[in-house]
Amino acid sequence: MNQKSSNGVARKRRVFIVDDHPLVRDGLANFINQQNDLTVCGEAEDSAGAIAGIESCRPDVALIDISLKNESGLELVKTLQTGVPQVALIVLSMHDEELYAERALHAGARGYVMKRETTKNVLIAIRRVIEGDIYVSDRVVNLMARRMSSRKASAATPVQRLSDRELEIFRLLGQGRTSSQIAEDLGLSLKTVQAYCARAKEKFGVTSLAELLRAAIRWEDAMHVK
Repeated sequence: MNQKSSNGVARKRRVFIVDDHPLVRDGLANFINQQNDLTVCGEAEDSAGAIAGIESCRPDVALIDISLKNESGLELVKTLQTGVPQVALIVLSMHDEELYAERALHAGARGYVMKRETTKNVLIAIRRVIEGDIYVSDRVVNLMARRMSSRKASAATPVQRLSDRELEIFRLLGQGRTSSQIAEDLGLSLKTVQAYCARAKEKFGVTSLAELLRAAIRWEDAMHVK
């Protein structure tokens, strides 16, 4: 539903873009600004800039990359959902939607769009969440329905059983980051990172950090092959 401005003209809905790649931000902004009903009101490359910018311009929708540089887009979604719940959040991702889409929705996002999808789907997602609906692909809907009907927790893979923070640390391990570097990247203590790694080892059924690291590297390589 289009909102009207004081002069009776339909107001363009405002979109904020969060992505650490300037070319991605520029491409999305140019495409969105060509639409008669949408306009980009701001951009950011990291969480700090996103929080400040969104609180300042109060967009209708924010597009958030799930993998910001050394940061988790999911954690940003949780922060924004608490601080500015009136802003509809859409997660953009290059990662497999089977693993991340449901996590994004649980974090507070209203939509999940794979970056390999067409820009037309980004517009569909924006307009759908503006109307108060949810946007995910048909594949995700089917996956979630099967998971709900199955009720078998044992069917989940070790990666699927990781918490959001454990998954973020697991991903960074797979990218070659050390525990100390991850602690600095995420603003956590080394002891906290080690505790998350310990829980991840239990879920993978391994006893050493080296084994967890090998699993993380294999998973990260497989994700890039996709």
